[in-house]
Parts: sequence; C-alpha cells; structure tokens
Amino acid sequence: MTASPDTIYALSSGSVPAAIGVVRISGPKARDALKAVVGRVPESRRAMLATLRDPDTGETIDQALVLFFEGPNSETGEDVAELQLHGGRAVIAATFAVLARLPGLRPAEGGEFTRRGFENGKLDLTAVEGLADLIYADTEAQRRQAVRQLQGLLGDRAEDWRLRLIEAMALAEAGIDFSDEADVAADVAVRSLDIARLLQQEIAALLAEGRRGERLREGLVVAIAGPPNAGKSTLLNRIARRDVAIVSPYAGTTRDVIEVHLDLGGYPLTLLDTAGIRETDDPVEREGVERARARAAAADLVLWLTENEAANPDPDSGFGPDRWVVRTKIDLSERAPGAVRRPAMAQPHFYQLSAVSGEGVDQLIADLEAYAKANLESREPALVTRERQRHLLEQAESALRRAISEGEAGREDTFAEELRQAAQALGRLTGRVDVEDVLDKIFRDFCIGK
Repeated sequence: MTASPDTIYALSSGSVPAAIGVVRISGPKARDALKAVVGRVPESRRAMLATLRDPDTGETIDQALVLFFEGPNSETGEDVAELQLHGGRAVIAATFAVLARLPGLRPAEGGEFTRRGFENGKLDLTAVEGLADLIYADTEAQRRQAVRQLQGLLGDRAEDWRLRLIEAMALAEAGIDFSDEADVAADVAVRSLDIARLLQQEIAALLAEGRRGERLREGLVVAIAGPPNAGKSTLLNRIARRDVAIVSPYAGTTRDVIEVHLDLGGYPLTLLDTAGIRETDDPVEREGVERARARAAAADLVLWLTENEAANPDPDSGFGPDRWVVRTKIDLSERAPGAVRRPAMAQPHFYQLSAVSGEGVDQLIADLEAYAKANLESREPALVTRERQRHLLEQAESALRRAISEGEAGREDTFAEELRQAAQALGRLTGRVDVEDVLDKIFRDFCIGK
C-alpha cells in the first residue's frame, strides 16, 4: 500500500446547498480528525449519529451521520472517514475551516481520492477511466458501457493477458539462462511460442472489432450541410427542440459550426449546424465554409439539405459515403401557385420535410435513432473505449507479432525482448508494470536459486 504523508478532505456530494453534504477524509490522520471533531471513532463500517464541534471553541457545527472505513478495506486503501452533514453552505464552510486547522490535513486535489485508490491497488487504469466515463455519461448506452469498464471488463482481460505473457516470458528466460537445469523442460521455447501465438490472435481479434466503444463514448457526429438558406439552422432547432441556432432569411448567417449534444433513444449524438456551402468573396464567410466542409467530411453522417426538387447532393463535397439527402421547405413549395407535391425519390435515405411545420421530421429522427443504434449497439459489449487503450493494445499486438517471427527463426534473445515489450504495453494499459512478477514465476515453477 502506498504511504501518503498527508490526509486529504473534500466535499464528495456535489454542489451546495443540498439536502445532504458528504465530506470525505482519507489518509493516516483520518482517525485523528474524527476524534477531534466528534470526540470518538465509530466502529469500522458502522454509521453513528454524532455532534460535530469546533475543537478550539466547543461550538456545535452540525449533527451528522459519521462513518469510518479502516484501511486497507476502503475505497482509497487508506483510513477513510465520512461525514454526512446537512448540505448548507455555512455548514460545509464551517466544517472545512475546522479540518483546515487540524495538523496533517489539506484539501484534496482533483481526482486525488481516485488516484490514491489506484496507487493502493483498489482499481486499475481502465477502471479509473470507466469511473470518469460514468460520471460524464449523458445517455443510457454510455452509462452501461462505463459501468462495464468500472467493473473490469477490459482490465480483467488485460490482466489475464499480462499474466499469460509473464508465463511465456518466464519460459523463454528459463530456456535461455537455465537450460542446463534439470527442472527446466526441454520444450519451454515451444510452449512460450504457443502462448505468444494465442495471445496475438486474441488481441488482434479484439482490435478488429473496430472503434465502436470509442464512438459510443464520444457520440456519433451528424453534420447538417448544404447551400445557404436551405433550412439547416431551422432543422437543427427542430431536432434539438429548442432555439439553438439563429434563423434568418439572409444567406451567410451561420459563420461557424454550432454543436448540439443529444440523447437519441439512449445513444449519444452530436449534431452540427454548418455554414452554407457556396463560393464567396467574404473572407469571414469563406472561413466558415471551409470549416463546414472540414467538419462535414469528418462526420459519421451528413444530412445534405436542398430546396432543389432534384435533391442531388453537391458532387464536389468530398463527404464520406454516409450521406442522406433532405429536401426542405416543402410547405413553401405547396403554397406556390400550381405547386404539386412530388413523391419521394426511389432511393434510400431521401426525405422531404418542413422544418417549420415539422412534417416529415419525425421520420428523419426515427431513422437517425436507428442509425445510431446500428452503429453503436452490439450483442457483445465493447472492450476498448479510449484511444489510449487501443494504442497500447496495438503496441502489444505488434510486439507479439515480432516475437512470433523471432521465435520461429530461433532467435531466443530477441523473442524474449519482444515479449517484454508486449508485457510492458499491457502493464501500461492497466497501470500495473512489475518485472518482479517474472522472477517470481521463474523461482516458483523451476525451483531456480535453490
């Protein structure tokens, strides 16, 4: 367990005022802090109703539920005290003022409780990332994914891979350094190579699943693009159900990209309202058009809006393959003399709608929800949810491929080195890199050093 020289405290229940304000204290002085403000320490993991007092003046601060969690059986691995106070600003301020005067105590920094939990082996880095994602989850799908990460979906798998790699490394090292020992089997190199092959296949299969987990965490990006005055901002406001963008009959009103984050059927979606795409001499509008093209090109889906009945997308847009054509302002077309409603074109994802009246918008939203579900949902939960995780798994898989090549060529030293590189990548994934594990494995399995 990592020794911490000081004890930290913080409000852990969100902003005040509130019904309850939870103040947490973690560190070697947590027990002393309780004795100072309460007079005694409750039995570990048992709630106690107590009166909090200023130890200098004896003045009552509040009546609260008090808990004590003796380390290492606590969230941080240290002694932890918890004060469940009334959540008024003055109560919290008075409590903090008292704690600040106690020797060895200081306010916690951002994420410090979680960091101490990590340092003391209570959770690995993938669980830490899952906790952060859970806090910032906006949709049900994001919440489910974050909970799975917090519970060790990726961390447990990575730790299993790491332990198997340690076994392969132990076999390889034993084959190199202790081949003359009677306890070392002659086939250790073959066994080590077999482990490396299987691990490489498993990690490669995981990486081949794509970036579904990362896309769910970040949300799909849908860009509304098209020529000026096609109704982009009006459609954005209609889908968002609030006035987000300025709507004007004048071309070029939208100069920058406007982002709206939505929960669409439990799936995260970021909707972009972009500047009207056209040739212009106005340098400010031209910059807006360039930004619109860049954001639309990087989006997962483009809704290309047009008033043209032919509804052909811009052939020079350079957008990706996922592009839906939306003919807008059908309410105005119907009011025109001799106007006749034309049926939808016989092509997938062509829509005719009025963002003002709402006609046709519900079908577009329903299809957007289905698109998000198809791209983000799977029978199997995604293990990789961040670029950091993917990068380290790619490093591990690449090192394993090199190791296999070296092992098949009989180059034992470089084979062992590539295994170490793979193990280090997996260790960085979870935050647990310990070369002593390799030595323990060798001593235990091969009786070396007897």
